[in-house]
Amino acid sequence: MKPLLKKDLPAFLKRFGNFIDSEFRHVDVVSPTVIKITLAGQDSARGFDWITVEFEFSGVSDARLLDNSKLPHVDMGDGISIIYEDDLFAFGIGEYTALSSLKSSTFQIISSSLKYQEGQF
Repeated sequence: MKPLLKKDLPAFLKRFGNFIDSEFRHVDVVSPTVIKITLAGQDSARGFDWITVEFEFSGVSDARLLDNSKLPHVDMGDGISIIYEDDLFAFGIGEYTALSSLKSSTFQIISSSLKYQEGQF
């Protein structure tokens, strides 16, 4: 897995079109402070081919998760937001620009570090 740094967030999200209309595949609670999620999205760096991206959130301090059985029904029309604020990474479903507003997302994770790995569709 590769670390996703604050400076790389805008380019990373642009590369995947903020995961708009993507597929939310899986949530795995590895431990109380480590959560992995898997999304499938179109990669502009690969001619908009569909790939999977697995995110690993470590040092999780807050989370609101959904059961895996509900993930296929999540509306991904607004994509995702990943915000770096107050030395924390915040992930949420929908379009958010601040940590305070992201906390209202139906699915959110706040952690101290974030890594990702690309895989086959």
